[in-house]
Amino acid sequence: MTHDEAIVEPPSECSAHSPEDSEPIDDSRRAILRRLGPAGLLGLLWISLPGIFGIVLLAKIGLVSEWLNGHGEAGVFVYILVFIISAGLGFLPTYSQAILGGWVFGFFIGFPAALAGFAGASVIGYAITRFVSNDRVEREIVAHPKARVVREALIGKGFWKTFGIVTLLRFPPNSPFALTNLAMASAGVNIVPYILGTAIGMAPRTAVAVVMAAQASATGSRDIQSFVSEGSGIWVFIAGIITMIVILMVIGAIANKAISRVLKTNE
Repeated sequence: MTHDEAIVEPPSECSAHSPEDSEPIDDSRRAILRRLGPAGLLGLLWISLPGIFGIVLLAKIGLVSEWLNGHGEAGVFVYILVFIISAGLGFLPTYSQAILGGWVFGFFIGFPAALAGFAGASVIGYAITRFVSNDRVEREIVAHPKARVVREALIGKGFWKTFGIVTLLRFPPNSPFALTNLAMASAGVNIVPYILGTAIGMAPRTAVAVVMAAQASATGSRDIQSFVSEGSGIWVFIAGIITMIVILMVIGAIANKAISRVLKTNE
């Protein structure tokens, strides 16, 4: 055997590599966050901050109400502007701000004001996400088949299809506003159906929160704490919370079934 014959060997099956033979993607949370980079950090902040600041807002709703009322007729515009900025940046949850709108302005002003705040906040969230995520989230979506199905349902079926999916995704009461902004903007959803779907999809749960808050405020209570502590307020409060939860659960169940049907048609 010559020297050349000794070192030249045909490639074996073990040494041949193909895309299918590559190492599986690490789907651990730490690995995903590392691949997402700044977008992952933004997601973590938008999971934790709204809950913290939302509780603070509801605890101080009396003081905030006085501050907004102190602006007179301009108070509703101040409310919308603060809503847009705080929810768009992911600091405050939409529920607490909808409750504030109902508490201060009643249903007929508080409801449209809250929806205007949602729409404006979704634009800010969209812009921040597109700037921060770059193409990191898109690469993560491409690497996961189930995520690709959702993305294709969102952006690959035309304006009305996208509008319908966005609306359904906003319907469930447990759909976090800021985090959903991050997911949809990162997936490349067109901004027009994104804004319209946000406003329509969040209308039912917003209406429930605004109505409950407006009714509680109509009792003359200064804040939620005094409403609960005065007379039968605690029982009215508990009944109201139970009613709200039941309504939101029904809305969420309907939305989740509709989303499942749409995704099955795209698999």
